[in-house]
Amino acid sequence: MVASSTSPKHGTTTQPQELAQMPPAHVTNVDTSPTSKRDPDHDPFLVEFTPGFDVRNPKDWTTSRKWSVTDVLSASGFNRIMVSTIMAPALTTIAHELEMSPTESALALSIYLLASAFGPIFIGPLSEVYGRQTVLHVTGVWFLAWNAACGFAKNKETLIASRFLAGFGASSIYALAGGVLGDIWGPEQRGRSLGLYLLIPIIGAAVGPIIGGFMAGRTTWRWMFWSTSIFQAVMVLVSFGVFRETYAPVILKRRAAMLRRTTGDSRYYTIHERMEESHSLAYILAKAFTRPMRLLLLQPLVQTASLISALSYGILYILLSSFSDLWIQHYNMSVEMSGLHYIALAAGELTSSTLGGYLLDSIYSRMKARDPENELEPEHRLPFALPGYLLSVLALVFYGWTAQFRVHWIAVDIAIFLVSFGLQLAGLPQQAYVMDVYQEHTSSALAASQFPRSLAAFLFPLFAPAMYRSLGYGWANSVLALLGLMLGLPGSIFFWRWGKRMRMKFVGSY
Repeated sequence: MVASSTSPKHGTTTQPQELAQMPPAHVTNVDTSPTSKRDPDHDPFLVEFTPGFDVRNPKDWTTSRKWSVTDVLSASGFNRIMVSTIMAPALTTIAHELEMSPTESALALSIYLLASAFGPIFIGPLSEVYGRQTVLHVTGVWFLAWNAACGFAKNKETLIASRFLAGFGASSIYALAGGVLGDIWGPEQRGRSLGLYLLIPIIGAAVGPIIGGFMAGRTTWRWMFWSTSIFQAVMVLVSFGVFRETYAPVILKRRAAMLRRTTGDSRYYTIHERMEESHSLAYILAKAFTRPMRLLLLQPLVQTASLISALSYGILYILLSSFSDLWIQHYNMSVEMSGLHYIALAAGELTSSTLGGYLLDSIYSRMKARDPENELEPEHRLPFALPGYLLSVLALVFYGWTAQFRVHWIAVDIAIFLVSFGLQLAGLPQQAYVMDVYQEHTSSALAASQFPRSLAAFLFPLFAPAMYRSLGYGWANSVLALLGLMLGLPGSIFFWRWGKRMRMKFVGSY
């Protein structure tokens, strides 16, 4: 990052200290209009990253530093998402101790996900105003405090309220993760970085019931929250030491402020500062906070992606919330043994994230090699989603009828492995597509997509018990498979055929 000017003829660079001593004639003709197009070679006070390579530019960081930031996000996401499902095997015990009805106990589990629908709408835009680093640290401490409070709850009202507030803090990972990955990784590395990031947190959703099952059978359910709070405290300390700011506009603003302070020259500025200087903080925050909902309401691409991912997420949480009950009620297994079956679900996500991330980057590199002079359109990622949708649909039918007829447990576990594998395989290119299209406001775009996803994850498990009682596992899962087929395949075709046209038509509307 520099506040310097490089001569195209001689290749010389003027340092900030030298710039501060330049006579006023060098800046008297600078157009300060927010919409003007400036040539940085003729404006020594414009602070931006050095073209080609700049160690302060997150995209130019070393690979090890990029992976350290990605790993911190991933580990933080693992804990926060694990907490969303860790209660599942102990719901009966918690309901008895706190005198909760079945609906109230289900609400205590899923209200965490309701909070994760609303949290990113505020947290994502905040990270685009104040930076990813500050928001990650503040929400991490917030989540730690309220998750620990769940373990001390003496009544159902306290537990439900604490779960909601903990979920609000935990939801920052949905808003920040995609934004941070977009900040530091280029399109050619999107698959591997996204696959590795999603790998650990999504496994957390499946691992939660395994850990919760053993805790429910061997100690008090309160240790589910106390143990995850201890882990979160460790992650807060690690993130303070490892995580660095990744959002380029905030990095540049801080650099410009430092130059103004150290040189005493108030003329240093960034493009974003100049664009915002005529607006109040209230206006900037209002526009930022409304951006996710404007994207969701006005952008057909976000709407379609959100609907598809919402259905997939809802199906996943139906499986997560009902899987333990299948083994306890229909296969007469203990709580601990029912939790072990979630390994099959986690293994499907693990395999899909690893393989899918590699294939996404490999396909991108091969297509780029065919036309190295031009950037690939984001829509080139989408055909990769079709095999995932088809596999998940067929596997859901397989899972439903093997469970219905109580086939040997290995067949049911193979089916659930294939379901989670297919859902994850279809979700990877879709999320990469949204990140590619909305690079300037990735956090807001993903926050918009997360809203219906979290609502589906909150609502679907509430009607799942009645659905399975009325239709049985066979027909209920066949209906879910049909819904997935009717939405996933046409949605992917819509992106492929009309995605570029929609991008051109709605450019700048957010």
